[in-house]
Amino acid sequence: MGDIVERARVLRKRIESLVEEHVDDRDAAECAELFPAWDGNGKGYKTGERVRYAGVVYKVLQDHTSEPGWNPERAASLFTKALIFDPDVIPVWEQPGSENAYMAGDRVHHPAEDGPVYESVIDNNVWSPVDYPEGWKKV
Repeated sequence: MGDIVERARVLRKRIESLVEEHVDDRDAAECAELFPAWDGNGKGYKTGERVRYAGVVYKVLQDHTSEPGWNPERAASLFTKALIFDPDVIPVWEQPGSENAYMAGDRVHHPAEDGPVYESVIDNNVWSPVDYPEGWKKV
């Protein structure tokens, strides 16, 4: 039984490595469980790595060693939420930062309005459809 457990650990590490190398943020929605869970016990994180916390994928913004209170929901200087998309679900628009801006073709609902769907017409779009309509089109 010990050999099976050890082999599973080795395979898990390999899967996480392949996911990190080959899965972009958009496709991560379909396999969030393949990303390693955030570890607050002195784990070293490198810029660009992705981790899973509370079922959400986050990108690491700067190299650091984790501490218990520095989880992705509380440490905005260390992590940014990957604004990932399930192709069957159009999410509500969230204010992105420069690290997780919407790209051309991304679709969202705006929270201030009921019903309309907007599609970004520019890359690196950090503006809301209401505040910068030139960056979005209603679809």
